[in-house]
Amino acid sequence: MSQLEKLLGARTSITIDQANRIRALIADWQLLADLSFADLILWVPIRKDVSMWPTGHIAVAHIRPTTTSTVFINDVIGDEVLWGAKPGIDEALSGDEIVKSSDPEKIGDMLVKTQTIPVTFAGQVIGVISSYRNVEHSRGSGKLETNYREVAQHLYQMVAQGSFPYKDVGTLFEPVPRVGDGLIRLDANSAISFASPNAKSAFSRMGWRGDLEGRNLGEVAEQVVTASPNASEEGVRSRLNGKQLQRVEIDNQGATIDLLVLPLINGDDKTGAIVLLQNVTELRRRDRELVTKDATIREIHHRVKNNLQTVSALLRLQSRRIEDPAAAAALDEAVRRIASIALVHETLSNSTQTTVAFDEVLSSLITHALELSPRMGELQIERTGEIGSLESRIATPLSLVVTELIHNALEHGLAKSGTHLRIGLQRYSNEGLVTISDDGVGLPEGFDLVSSSNLGLQIVRTLTENELKGELKLESSEKGTHAKLRFPL
Repeated sequence: MSQLEKLLGARTSITIDQANRIRALIADWQLLADLSFADLILWVPIRKDVSMWPTGHIAVAHIRPTTTSTVFINDVIGDEVLWGAKPGIDEALSGDEIVKSSDPEKIGDMLVKTQTIPVTFAGQVIGVISSYRNVEHSRGSGKLETNYREVAQHLYQMVAQGSFPYKDVGTLFEPVPRVGDGLIRLDANSAISFASPNAKSAFSRMGWRGDLEGRNLGEVAEQVVTASPNASEEGVRSRLNGKQLQRVEIDNQGATIDLLVLPLINGDDKTGAIVLLQNVTELRRRDRELVTKDATIREIHHRVKNNLQTVSALLRLQSRRIEDPAAAAALDEAVRRIASIALVHETLSNSTQTTVAFDEVLSSLITHALELSPRMGELQIERTGEIGSLESRIATPLSLVVTELIHNALEHGLAKSGTHLRIGLQRYSNEGLVTISDDGVGLPEGFDLVSSSNLGLQIVRTLTENELKGELKLESSEKGTHAKLRFPL
């Protein structure tokens, strides 16, 4: 349970829907703090039932501005104030209106100007935001600061009316461009009334020359996009008219800009909008490099797989020309091992991930092993569990180890007697377990894995210890042979 849930559940009468609204507000209110150059504290009335008069308020959230210094060095979350101790909070909760202090108050060594904003949801005030702005460290009254504060006041009014945070936003806000990355203010006619210096720089990088203010944002965006012969964007003008909540990305050969359009609402009227924007040129360049890199890696895996298949085919041709049965069998074993490695590279070449879906690889390994068994029609395979995706550095040696253990069970354990092969997979938080059992003749008397001359088992032991950093146990019972392989994840 989060700290917010504990505070709301223990001291307030907040419902589930109201709590969700509070979470949505907290997720988006960095914008409010940055625009108003103020610390924001969210207070919720303390009472057991909504019909009861509050005994006070409890601070359930606190945000600091990134555009100026903070008023509170320490978090105030969990602090409580009695009813009457903070008249502005009481008044905002009772009166449904924003309450501004007439004179700054002293907090520590600072002079702080405060205002309180009711948080409205479904026609009911469920909490109060108190805003604390350091007057002494306050920025000047320039054009940028004036526009920031005017927009902040408009958003505060929307909080009081219940229209901010916006409804049904989904992932539109993630990640949110910061106020300092660039801000454009639109009037009711979609014309730019203010553009911050960073916003101007972003459009300048896209090739825009001249002033932004007084121009239609959609028209400006269309011009910079179509300035590139390889760029096209349909509906940019309508999407940037400020009438609807929108996330728009525009790009040309020079730059890429991410824009978040936030309509400003007064009652039922849309009075304008703000547009948060971020120059994401370098981010998109890196994204393209990653896509190219991923495609290159997949192509490398594809070519490695093809080369391994070519080597496998050559060895298979060679084995058919050799009259010595032992030499031909050795080449066939080499073909089988190479095919196991090729399966891993084939999986990687067909995936956009850097991991291998090992359960799919295992299915192919089992099918391939059965095709090589002379008792193919008599054998029954039972497979249980899953191990999921593995890093290629684990999947490649593991596929070889599993191939050898399956082949060993088919060639020796089930060569003459027994019909069941069981393969079990288990994945824990920090290790994997593969169990391969048969109901065949079992291990020879006095068998020792370390001293065994079987090449396949030597390969298995070497890969298990050196590549997988794991442990392999071979045990024999009346019911056949059991191989247990443990390896760390």
